[in-house]
Amino acid sequence: MDPDPGKTMRPTEPETDRGEGRAAARSLLVKGEEPSEGFMGVAEELLAVRSTADRPGDLRRALDLVLDFAGPGFTVERFTSAGKPSALVYHGAPRPRFRVILNAHLDVVLAPPEQFRPRRAPGRLYARGAQDMKVSALVEALVFRELAARLPYPIALQLVTDEEVGGRDGTLHQIERGVTGDFVIIGEQSGLRLVTDSKGMVTVNLRSVGRGAHGAYPWLGDNALLKLHRTLDDILARYPVATEEVWRTTVNVARVETFDAARNQVPALAEAWLDVRYPPQDADLNGRTAEEIAAYLGSFCAPGVTPVVEHVDPPHHADPGRPEVLGLQRAARNQGYDGGFLRKHGAADGRFYYQRGIDAVIFGVGGDGQHGPDEYVDTATITPYYLALTEFLLALSSP
Repeated sequence: MDPDPGKTMRPTEPETDRGEGRAAARSLLVKGEEPSEGFMGVAEELLAVRSTADRPGDLRRALDLVLDFAGPGFTVERFTSAGKPSALVYHGAPRPRFRVILNAHLDVVLAPPEQFRPRRAPGRLYARGAQDMKVSALVEALVFRELAARLPYPIALQLVTDEEVGGRDGTLHQIERGVTGDFVIIGEQSGLRLVTDSKGMVTVNLRSVGRGAHGAYPWLGDNALLKLHRTLDDILARYPVATEEVWRTTVNVARVETFDAARNQVPALAEAWLDVRYPPQDADLNGRTAEEIAAYLGSFCAPGVTPVVEHVDPPHHADPGRPEVLGLQRAARNQGYDGGFLRKHGAADGRFYYQRGIDAVIFGVGGDGQHGPDEYVDTATITPYYLALTEFLLALSSP
């Protein structure tokens, strides 16, 4: 891991013309109205940044843009791990235990260049990252700027650039360096509902070893790829591919490959990537160590196939009766939303806080098309989201 550059105080000198435009964007309209044109302009600027894992310069650019939008006068701690930059912003010093952490990721998954050219339609803003989750990040930055110095308790804005590739070099990296709090709001998309439960995650490589031979004489070899396919068939018989939403364990086969370069060669080596998502009800996986899960998956493997478990993250859960959860639900309802509870099949960075006994919920704007060619944010949810976060923080008491 790379060393952390440390903390800085953002200067309070006059902003540039570009900064003045962003300062003007830091006001949203009243309940029921679309966000200001200024805010939408900054959102489009951020959405145009191709902040994917393979573009470190654009990861930094997206991070700096949101830090600039949050404004001067705050302490900014910058972190870097495995080339992924992140930041923690708060008022004053030294770093306290935060009453609330507003967490946002600024990285997005790969997409063609045209998906980084934002376009508007009535009630929608289309672009890669519009729903997941750059617009929510800007709203969190706006709320932080307006309230951080006014609240009777400390809050933080946590900005990371690696959530889409696991979150271990952003949120987890910061936690391992002492960042902590009482309650965390992850700004992932939710349509102003509260995600209190998420599935656990296991990443697995299946490695198959056979015996190479000339493709014209297969009886002289032992095809590693065929053994791997038999193993995958057995695993998927236990965990069938879901054809509709269901709260059970799912296994996604993300890659199957050999290392042969010739058609007339029996593969001696083969490998498959598995992405396993499981609810707490799965006793075969929940609460198990990586070694125990590897042994369990080994029972499905053909001779010569070995499961290698890279990461195990438990399911995430937040107490729906916790005062902060109820307060956030009440704030959403006051904006005309039901604030219902959701379960998510995907894992978010809240799981790292959950493992340390800190409640975290997902609460963000609405939209659709996450990770797809027609991803969009429902612009009618932006202002209510801003107002709900503001109301929640103003009503929350010190611990």
